[in-house]
Amino acid sequence: MSLRENISPSDPIVILTGAGISKESGLQTFRDPDGIWAKHKIEDVATPQAFARDPDAVLGFYNVRRAQMGDAEVQPNAAHQALGALEGFWPGGVLLVTQNIDDLHARGGSRNLIHMHGELAKTRCNECGDLVGGIGNIETAMTCAQCGATGTMRPHVVWFGEMPLEMDRIGAALGSCGLFVSIGTSGNVYPAAGFVQEARTHGAYTVELNLEESLGASLFQEGRYGPATEIVPTFVDELQALVQS
Repeated sequence: MSLRENISPSDPIVILTGAGISKESGLQTFRDPDGIWAKHKIEDVATPQAFARDPDAVLGFYNVRRAQMGDAEVQPNAAHQALGALEGFWPGGVLLVTQNIDDLHARGGSRNLIHMHGELAKTRCNECGDLVGGIGNIETAMTCAQCGATGTMRPHVVWFGEMPLEMDRIGAALGSCGLFVSIGTSGNVYPAAGFVQEARTHGAYTVELNLEESLGASLFQEGRYGPATEIVPTFVDELQALVQS
């Protein structure tokens, strides 16, 4: 099978990205052997129960992540930029769904973008849901400007036990796309790990781009492996050649 034989420029594309695409920009991944979950217990920093029990610890954990994301050296890499360019030239349309909570896709030029696990650069009131931007520290003493509640401000991220965002829109896109591409994901986090099967059920051609085979590699019709900054731009170049042919 080849890309050219299985899709046409009029086919909508859905792309799923995970931590592997941002690693080369200097951001720590969560699931690598030396990643964030090797140093912190999920139940201590990434659940609603943890926030209720010890909000200072939870906010401190995410404040460190925010500071890292705001580092001047953390910039969109060639993979982010290639996906931003793809959105600009692909006639069938591109929906980018990311599990990442960083802002590198937006800074790389992607606009039709769903952050299914939320956005670290935003702050949300746990009481009224009001959402505000900014990557400064969140403190427990902060008051919500919308409802006046104190101690309710939290990172706009999806914690374990909470429902990922915009699942209806994602499901509709998976049901109508002609190409599904998974980039830099481990293949063991649901519901995202099930997207490839859903897309294939509806007839999409499926491609995995990853540093190495994921747990779900056998579900894809094609796999390409290596650093994201190398294989993603090459893949996007092939799609551009398809449009120009």
